[in-house]
Amino acid sequence: MNAVEIEAAISDLALQPFDPAEFPYAFLEAFGNKATTIKRLRSGASNKSDLGGVLQTNNIHIAVADAEDVTQTLAALKASPATTRAKARYILATDGADFEAEDLETGETVACTYEACPDHFGFFLPLAGITTVKQVRDSSFDIRATSRLNRLYVELLKENPDWGTEEQRHEMNHFMARLIFCFFAEDTDIFAGSGLFTDTVAQMSARDSANTHEVISEIFRAMNTKQAERAAANIPRWADDFPYVNGGLFSGSVEVPRFSKIARSYLLHIGSLDWTQINPDIFGSMIQAVADDEERGALGMHYTSVPNILKVLNPLFLDDLHERLEDASDNPRKLLNLRNRMARIRVFDPACGSGNFLVIAYKKMRAIEAEINQRRGEPNRPTEIPLTNFRGIELRDFSAEIARLALIIAEYQCDLHYRGKKLALAEFLPLDSQNWITCGNALRLDWLSICPPTGTGVKLHADDLFDSPLDQAQIDFENEGGETYICGNPPYLGSKKKSKQQSDDMAIVGLSKAQLLDYVAAFIVKGLDVVSRTECSMALVSTSSICQGEQVSLLWPKIFSKASIDFAYQPFRWANSAARNAGVYCTIIGLSKEEKNQSAFILRVA
Repeated sequence: MNAVEIEAAISDLALQPFDPAEFPYAFLEAFGNKATTIKRLRSGASNKSDLGGVLQTNNIHIAVADAEDVTQTLAALKASPATTRAKARYILATDGADFEAEDLETGETVACTYEACPDHFGFFLPLAGITTVKQVRDSSFDIRATSRLNRLYVELLKENPDWGTEEQRHEMNHFMARLIFCFFAEDTDIFAGSGLFTDTVAQMSARDSANTHEVISEIFRAMNTKQAERAAANIPRWADDFPYVNGGLFSGSVEVPRFSKIARSYLLHIGSLDWTQINPDIFGSMIQAVADDEERGALGMHYTSVPNILKVLNPLFLDDLHERLEDASDNPRKLLNLRNRMARIRVFDPACGSGNFLVIAYKKMRAIEAEINQRRGEPNRPTEIPLTNFRGIELRDFSAEIARLALIIAEYQCDLHYRGKKLALAEFLPLDSQNWITCGNALRLDWLSICPPTGTGVKLHADDLFDSPLDQAQIDFENEGGETYICGNPPYLGSKKKSKQQSDDMAIVGLSKAQLLDYVAAFIVKGLDVVSRTECSMALVSTSSICQGEQVSLLWPKIFSKASIDFAYQPFRWANSAARNAGVYCTIIGLSKEEKNQSAFILRVA
């Protein structure tokens, strides 16, 4: 079972009437234990509990407590000789009202109401064999939200099979992006009043769901209509509380798929979640699998973790910014120079997925800028770091849409954190309609037109952020010149796993006679052309095999002819939670036109 399936099972368990006799087995079943395993525990053949509970060797000791005796029962579980003998990692006690647990390996604890235990399901993921970085294990909200959105997506496709076809898949994905924005906006006061979207759908749509699509369509239409124009547009009075959003998010078609009663129920349940907890750097990567039939089996587990992202971004340019900040101390002139420099930095990810590299880069730079402003006595100063300086290319349109949305959410969250709610809300709407994420095949697009090194680049402005021509750059940079940093985690794919189109991609970048190279090499070679011609540095996560065997002679002469090594990682095991990545060894090589140090240095990975 993947994390999303586990979350759904635990949520269903918490909604059912509490059954003391069945709870331990139902809990273990929710984490993927097979029927034969449960049967052996029930019979006592493998249950070694000495407290009348259920003890699974190497995993967990569970006991149902008497009313108001949960804490004492947990203490008894911890002191139990059987717990020690069985090397149980977890202990868990509940009376159906309160819920307490402890990870005996780390000392971490959970204490909540029984109904709230699904909020902490990530705490128990190792029970399902899912060992992951703590940052993602703790992101229970993102997985819960992904789980519910996936249920809604699948249910809507059952009711509207045409929306799942190639012709209408974009409209379906666009609809999901609109919903995500509405859920976030209604919980963060972007919409006036908490729960405005969910409450309006609940009140104005029939319980049999017959007109749910019409209600949502009218809400979308309202958010694409300026207040002064709403009377002429016949916007219903009940939709008038929704603000004008612009940004192209609600422009174009406002057609909405039809809802079944189940789909309507799913939507209302999604709206009941606390969307202030969203992590755009994680959530985007998780949600992109919803719209991908092949990836849905790994739902909630497809992401690049923040620690891994920082393995790229820190030595590429963030470490230098932190050093300059430390060197500036409280010197107003040096702090101003650093802030001006940061305002002109461009970050470009040619395989950006749902934008997590760009989001993390943006958030880290905003944190440095906030410290500068604090030291200069300007804590409420508007940011000078344009969101449009964070450029990306993504092959899948849904991921590209989510990348834009994730950056928009990250910008609002940073404004909220560093400047306060009043200023954040005052400047958030209407959204800017410029397009800075390009949907297309990065190996067949001109990177210098999408992320130009100097000047303003292409001057085609889109009317619709989310429904515009996506195979070209469409905005001016707000700040000309400056540094450009290429980063990301392009597709790996060994030579035998590439499709015909991917082999053609490699030929287009000049690797027609080097098809033994992994697919990621094409991104490196494409980036080398930018590095050699501009003030640019590049660091891409790559398979370690590009540094081994016959691939060396095919790739490295090209690298040395156009760039110098700034830093490199020794091969390390990829530490994401997705099972498919468990055996992948990677490296990260930092490249620039001119050598920045006397000699390249190696960053070792523990």
